[in-house]
Formats: sequence, C-alpha cells, structure tokens
Amino acid sequence: MSSGTATADVLICGAGIAGVAVAHALAVEHGVRRVVLVDEGAPLSLTSDKSTEAYRNWWPAVDDTMLRFMNRSIDRFEALAERSGNRIQLNRRGYVYATANPALADAMREEGLLAEAQGAGPLRVRRSLADATDYQPSAHTGWRDHPDGADCFLDPDAIRRHFPFLADDIVGVLHARRCGWFSGQQVGMLWLEEARAAGVTLLSGRVAAVDTTGAAVRAVTVETTDGRTQTVSTPVFVNAAGPHARAVARLANGDLPLVSELHRKVAFEDVHGAVPRDTGLVILRDTQQLPWTDDERADLASDASTAWLTEPLPANAHLRPEGYHGSRTVLMLWECHGPQHLDPPVFPVPDDPLFAEVVLRGLTRLVPALAPYVDAVPHHYVDAGYYTKTVENRPLIGPMSVTGAYVCAAFSGFGLMAAPAAAELLAAHITGAALPSYAPAFLPARYDDPAYQARLAQWGSTGQL
Repeated sequence: MSSGTATADVLICGAGIAGVAVAHALAVEHGVRRVVLVDEGAPLSLTSDKSTEAYRNWWPAVDDTMLRFMNRSIDRFEALAERSGNRIQLNRRGYVYATANPALADAMREEGLLAEAQGAGPLRVRRSLADATDYQPSAHTGWRDHPDGADCFLDPDAIRRHFPFLADDIVGVLHARRCGWFSGQQVGMLWLEEARAAGVTLLSGRVAAVDTTGAAVRAVTVETTDGRTQTVSTPVFVNAAGPHARAVARLANGDLPLVSELHRKVAFEDVHGAVPRDTGLVILRDTQQLPWTDDERADLASDASTAWLTEPLPANAHLRPEGYHGSRTVLMLWECHGPQHLDPPVFPVPDDPLFAEVVLRGLTRLVPALAPYVDAVPHHYVDAGYYTKTVENRPLIGPMSVTGAYVCAAFSGFGLMAAPAAAELLAAHITGAALPSYAPAFLPARYDDPAYQARLAQWGSTGQL
C-alpha cells in the first residue's frame, strides 16, 4: 500500500539522542522548519535509554580534541539546565578513579598533568592529610560552584578520610571534577518537545531506500509501521541510526568503519547502604582475578563455558548511585568478558545469566561492603546496548561522499554526553554556519588521508571505559 510522496528539508534516520538533538538544533536553533525524524521504535528507546547517563571532560589522550568537544557539550548541558530549572537533573559528582597499584597511581597523576596541559583544569595533588584539607567534596545535586580539573590522592590516610568506602589497599584516587550525570530521558524529551513545537514531525517506520541519483540525495523511502510505503522528497538525509548506522550508510551508497560492542549494566537495590549516595561514578582501574575457593575454581575451570572466570579479568569495573529522594539504587558496569563485537548488532540483546553475579563479585574488590550481597544476589535488573565505535573511538559527524548525505554516529559509550556538541556541529555543516576548530577531527573523510591512517597506528589511549 503506497501513500504517495511528501516533502522535507531534512530527513533524519534515527530518533535516539543523536537524531533528536540534531532535529532540535536544526529546527529550534537554525529555524529549519520541515524536519522529519524517522524511527520504527519509540524515541530514545533503542540504546539511548541503556546509558549510565554520565558525562565527563576527562579525556587525556593524544591531543585535546575530545576534551574541547566535550567541554562544549557540557557548556550546552549547563545552559539547558539553567533555562529549564534543572529539569535534566544535572549534577557534578565527578568520576572517581581508584587503584591499588602504586605504579598505576603514579600513571593517573601523569594523566592528570596531561589533562591539565590540554585544558581540563588544574591538577591538585594530595600527598598527605595536610595536602587534602582544602579538598571540596561534590554536592549531592547541582553543578554550580564546583571546582574543575582534578584532585589526585596519593596518600592512604587522605583516601581513607575522603573515600572511606573504598578498599583499604587503594593507594591512588583521582577525582575528575567536570564530570557527573543527568537524566538522559529528560534531556531527550525536552529537546523533542521543543523540536516538535518548532515543526519537527515524527514518522514511525524504517528507512528502506535512499535515492541518490546523480550522486546527490533526492528522496527517502520509508516503510511505515502501519504497512504503508512513504516516499519523502528531500535534499538532506542524516544517518543518526546508532548501532544500525553502518547498514543505513549502505542505503545511501556509502559505508562506515564501525564495530558494535555489546555492553551491559546492572541495577540493584543497595539496602545495606554499601555505596554512599553522594559519591560520583567510581571506577577501579585495576585488572583482577575473582577470589574463588579452591573447589569453586576447580569446578569453573572444568567447564569451557565458565573457565574464563578463573583467569585475569579486565580493568574498569565501575558503579554509581542512581536517583534522589531516598533512592537506594546502584548501577554497576564491567566489561568482564572483554570486548564482544557483534556485526551486525543483534536485537534483542543476548542474555547473560552470570553477568550480575560476576559484576557484583568484581566490584567487591573496589567496595568491600558489597560482599554480603554475593551469597544472595539481591533483586536486580540487567539491560544492554551497543557501543558503536570507530577504531580510535572518535565519532563520525559531517558530510558523506554523496551530496546531501550526512552522518552523526559512532558515539560509543559517550552518545548522551556528546549529543549537544555533536548536534550543534552537524547542524552547522548542514546550514553552512561557522564550524568549530575540532570539526575536521570528526569528518568521515579523515580515513582517506594516509597521514591520518599512519597516525592511528600510534594512537594509544582511546578514552574508553
């Protein structure tokens, strides 16, 4: 059944946080009136609602590109919080990196010095209790009047004083300050409300084809969820399809160098109060082996499907409290399997019945007060999504080779935090507005540069948690 044709100035494939942000930037900030958002699911429902909703400007890396990009995004979040009466529940709790390895503690200090040099703010090194007397803990709510930069604790007594819930053998803590979290759903809904008031329309369906006759976007065919075929005549097509971005790019005679990593998180009720409600996102930088009994270890090692649990497991198990006003929920995350790539991504996401228990066991290494939960794992909820990413873990924002085709994707685990700056940047590409200095770093065409390809071989840290 066909319903004929319609017309749009811009059609955006994907109503996740990236697509909604771009629609808002175009319609509300640039006055583009005929913007159509296409998604076969509800807005913000595929992977945008699977996030930890955290943000950071802590990106010590090969250069300051991601730091400048994220600082711009945070600027825009703070402006949104200001004008909405903080409907988005923005806080500045920070990221708290911890280690029991003295060499890694010193490496965190070096990372802090690099971040300072790149513009993240000053590094305050706390080598004793006396050095930590002016340390300012983060407030439970809000973002104003917080320090930037980071506080690096290298003294066990100072760590015990300010982070008493951490394991006794933690010898280094780095509290990155222009970091925290917010309500991603509130951000998305606020943008969507304002975008629709400015003329953005939602079309429920799947992009089935893109007409690129003459190497330019002409029209987009949408198979709607009610069984119709809708042709939308448009000169601009935006691929904001998240984990489906590579498949959608192929519809427009392009391809994207993307992989999708499976990531899960656990939410449980911390009825014993093991995790302080005022803390930030806490990350264990150490690899570890789970502390099984001899009998448990032998049983696990005898089965090929569980033998991996007896081996060294990756770093970066992390957690944070969730909610306000008496909430006891804690979110826990750990890619304990290591990277799990699925191409193409599979929905619904495959189940992992061991995940909650393994993550809880791993995080007792960081927060020992969680140990009583191990023998009786409390009621919990596991959800999952994909980190769709490039090899260097930087996004793809800008024009494709076909005239009128654009991409806003590859946001890995930082899609929510990047959305304000990413949308601003893509809207500038589309409308011809002035581009920020970091714009070239995110162009899809960067991979056509042999010098860039050579640089990737020496890239080092990608900023992935």
